[in-house]
Parts: sequence; structure tokens; C-alpha cells
Amino acid sequence: MKPMKGQMALFDERTPAKSRREGAAAKHAAPSRRLRADWRAARDFAADMVAETLYPTRCAVCDKPGAVLCGSCAAALPYIDALTACPRCGAPFGVVQCSECTSVLMEPFGYKEPPYDEMASALVLTEAVRRIVTVYKDQNERGLARPMAQIMARYLPPRWMGAAPVVTFVPATAAARRRRGFDHAEHLARELSFIAGLDFAPLLVAARSRDQRKLGRTGRIGNMRHSLTALAGASMPAAVIVVDDVCTTGATLFAATEALRAAGAKIVWCLTFART
Repeated sequence: MKPMKGQMALFDERTPAKSRREGAAAKHAAPSRRLRADWRAARDFAADMVAETLYPTRCAVCDKPGAVLCGSCAAALPYIDALTACPRCGAPFGVVQCSECTSVLMEPFGYKEPPYDEMASALVLTEAVRRIVTVYKDQNERGLARPMAQIMARYLPPRWMGAAPVVTFVPATAAARRRRGFDHAEHLARELSFIAGLDFAPLLVAARSRDQRKLGRTGRIGNMRHSLTALAGASMPAAVIVVDDVCTTGATLFAATEALRAAGAKIVWCLTFART
């Protein structure tokens, strides 16, 4: 899908809701508290300016300074055309007859069809897209979460939005969080929920599993089976959107769907930044 006219306006620096609340609170605080808040803001601004001078923000694709994802590279990304994509699994050219969610390919998972209700993905996983994902989650460029989520938000079907779903995410393992310092899918889900005006809630817990990137299709299926469970004590909404960065075989999203349905979710939709 080609970017729509005015798409680059999506990649703006919108103020998160938390920051707006903090700003409003500071406005009505006592003078001494306002001074401290102003000092902290000035300190953080100065620190950002020094960091930007020493280590300028660069585009994850072309390395040009100025933005984490420049307008030219964003416009050239391989967007999936939702009109030609499979309405069930989101495969780029499966609208008439999908080759990705057939009963033959689902058989190793123990399904005749995908367990989720529908899935959508924004981009085909080319080298440029892979670089965005890698820079984001493995090189700690957390600023990419917003433009990635803005791209994903364009692929939220109106029928999903009409059900007022809760946005959740496929949680990283404890080892992955320690290695990266953050949960990449959680950040994407939080940004997406803010952009789309939907509620966000952690609903899943990851068990210990091997790194999916080192495994083939069969290995991924076995590795992810029963690897996710519902968060204890979580109130399970009727409709859920599960967010992840990349869909390869679908094993991770299948496991997430199984866990959510077992805990009481009636409708499960999946949304990823990219897919193979």
C-alpha cells in the first residue's frame, strides 16, 4: 500500500498523555514545586541537546541525521495493500486464495485454520524493514516505537475499532528484557493504544523459551506451544488486539491467541509491524 497523501504528517512528535497530565499538574502546583519542575525540564532539555550534538539522531534505514525514520525512507517502505491481502491472516496477496493459512500449512500447528479471528500486518519484511526492527529492539532506539506504531495504526480495520478492543502485546522473555533493557512489543502496544485511542493492558506472561530467530518453522512451532499464559488476576476483555513486531510462522501469535481464549477472550485480533 502506497502511503496516503499527508502520511508524513503522522510522524510528528505528539506529547504523550502522561506528559500532558504532568504538565497540567505542574501548572497548578506550589511555586517551589513549579521551580523544581522547571529546573528538571531545563536539565532534561540540556541533556537531550548534548546527546543530540554528540550522537545525532539518524534514520534507521539510510542513516541520514535528523529523524529515527526519515520521510523518504518511510515513503519507500513496502506497505501491504489491504485490498489484496488475505482478510484472515493478512498475507499480502491472499484476498482470492491465500497460500499462507491453508489447512495444509496449519496442520503442523494442530489447526485447520488460524486460531485468531483476523490478523493484519503493515509491511513486508524486506531488508530495509528488518533494519528498522533490529535498530529498534536490538540497538535500543526506542524512539522508533512511535513511527512504527503510527504505521501500524493505519492498518486497524474499522470493524476492529467498533468493538472497543483492549490492546495488549506478546511479552518478551525475562532474558530478552534483561538483554535489551525494555520490552519492545510492550512499547509498540502502548504507542498504538495512545494513537488509536484504545485501552492498553498487559494480559500475557511469557514462559522460558529459546530464541525464535535461531529456529526453523518446525522448531518455532514446538518452542512456542504453551509458552504464553494469561496474566494472573487480569480482567480479560471480550475483544483483544495482540501486538507484535514481526510475524514469521505465526507460532507466537497462535500461542498468544490460545492463552487469551483460555482465559475468556471472545475475539482475538493480531496486528504486526511486518511479516515474512
